[in-house]
Amino acid sequence: MNGKTIDQLKVGDAAEFSKTVSESDVYDYAGITGDFNPAHVNAVYAETTHFKKRIAHGMLAAGFISTVLGFHLPGPGTIYMKQELKFTAPVYFGDTITARVEVIDINVDKHRVRLKTTCTNQDGTIVVDGEAIISPPKK
Repeated sequence: MNGKTIDQLKVGDAAEFSKTVSESDVYDYAGITGDFNPAHVNAVYAETTHFKKRIAHGMLAAGFISTVLGFHLPGPGTIYMKQELKFTAPVYFGDTITARVEVIDINVDKHRVRLKTTCTNQDGTIVVDGEAIISPPKK
């Protein structure tokens, strides 16, 4: 089971993955990473923030980009090498986040692909914006 090789990719190729973020997702992520920031896990505290309710970890949403890369485009065998991220809006419990990657440059000589990476919520608001560099699977 292999993903697309560099010869099979072209600029403009894109893929997406969507998931609704649940309370248990946030608590599981906090437990795995050790990030128990009260903005994520304490409803009373979160009411005192400018968000007024608990928010998901930004890296939880950004992690959905890895799902696209590893399972959809290029797919299995992809090596994730670099990621630049900008967190542009909060992710709330119950939001459906769609991670999208789009090929924007291919460097055959270095076996590298540059991708536009975004995560949007169900309203179309970009919550994570960035670029990634990957090495697609070899033949």
